[in-house]
Amino acid sequence: MKIAMVASEAAPFIKTGGLGDVLQALPAELARIKGNEVALYLPYYKKIKYDPKVETELVSSFTVNLTWRQQYVGLFRWKNGNKNLQVYFLDNEYYFCRDGLYGFYDDGERFAFFAKATLASMCRIGQRPEIIHCHDWQSALVPIYLEAEYRDRLPEARTVFTIHNVEYQGKAGPEFFNEVLGLDDLWRGVCTHDGCINFMKAAVVKADLVTTVSETYAKELRYPYFAHGLSGVLASRGDKLRGITNGIDVETYDPARDKALVRNYSADDLNGKQTCKQALQWELGLAQSDAPLLAMVTRLASHKGIDILCYIIRRLLERDLQLVIVGTGEAKYEHALQSVASEFPQKFSMNLKFDSALASKVYGGADIYLMPSKSEPCGLSQLIAMHYGTIPVVNAIGGLKDTVLPYDPTTGEGRGYTFQSYNGDDFLGAIDRALADYRGDRAAWQRLMKADMEADFSWKIPAQKYMELYCSLL
Repeated sequence: MKIAMVASEAAPFIKTGGLGDVLQALPAELARIKGNEVALYLPYYKKIKYDPKVETELVSSFTVNLTWRQQYVGLFRWKNGNKNLQVYFLDNEYYFCRDGLYGFYDDGERFAFFAKATLASMCRIGQRPEIIHCHDWQSALVPIYLEAEYRDRLPEARTVFTIHNVEYQGKAGPEFFNEVLGLDDLWRGVCTHDGCINFMKAAVVKADLVTTVSETYAKELRYPYFAHGLSGVLASRGDKLRGITNGIDVETYDPARDKALVRNYSADDLNGKQTCKQALQWELGLAQSDAPLLAMVTRLASHKGIDILCYIIRRLLERDLQLVIVGTGEAKYEHALQSVASEFPQKFSMNLKFDSALASKVYGGADIYLMPSKSEPCGLSQLIAMHYGTIPVVNAIGGLKDTVLPYDPTTGEGRGYTFQSYNGDDFLGAIDRALADYRGDRAAWQRLMKADMEADFSWKIPAQKYMELYCSLL
């Protein structure tokens, strides 16, 4: 099958979050399936273009129009030597040669250009994908431009649109339709929602199939609490809205091979995890102790549950435990957590930075991983934590509900600890259950660690599910 992936970021080239991880792993896994040819289209950002490790070659150059604008497109291809996985970069220095990916005044115009230029590139080099799989709002106009302007040149292409986070929809004022999109007026209604142009809404309406990154999140998006204004539009898609739970790159996130760890370990040999814990305590200035070490690697944002963490944190630190947090975010949470950390220097390490090596050390050295998210489309951190033998405590919503089954100490079934309502006391209660089991039966705890590490969180199963969906469209 010929599959084209369109997204605004992908590791190892560039990433700001989980989207970049998904677009590194999913295309690669699909390309391993016999008979598949996968092409990934990305903007040629400044950080990629001037990275000497990314070798590319110019394939073609041409122009596309956005109403009165005639914009240059340089189509570059990554020299990776893999004929089953081709990576293309769309060059336009005016739009993409900037410090950063998002947050500019003309983001709508930048990614409208990206969507149209991607389709034009396919036609320019004679690609005829059967499936065009678009990810999040930055590529959401691809299904619209396909039907409006490129259908005669890509007659067999079917579109899949995946929502990784419905909170970010790509909105612009109503004047954007005429000033930038340049579409026939019959498309105005498709692109408009609540009085403004909405990229994501347009894709949800027009794509042949809409997916989300977990089964529970697909159900939640039919309700106003989770859908940020799109519940009615999403519910109208019926069985054309599906959920497929993400995986992780189990080669990248592997405690047996992770070079950031002071000692590697595996499900068959857990001894190295205690060494990693001691090394993490020493590095962060925590007391050398066998007290349970709790951890978070997260953005400090309200939807990540930081508000209820702040509500319980002093009560939490009264217990015999240690806490490590790595991440940055909203200033109010940064200040609040730093203040508490200064009161408990031997018990609480607050690290206001993103450091991938430190994140690995935290996953490897912690005993319990906290993820009290208010909303979580899928979540990768809980999957990484379990793969490192760090037991999660999560709010049972979205992908957390799908991946962290409640642990039953009487049967040994389950993967972690959950709470059902979004409040600090329930969160603290779930933590207390985990602490009691950690202290009460260390042999059972190690069996839980081993079971979590042996669970299959790879992309093989999700990739097969995507293939089934693609085939259903063809």
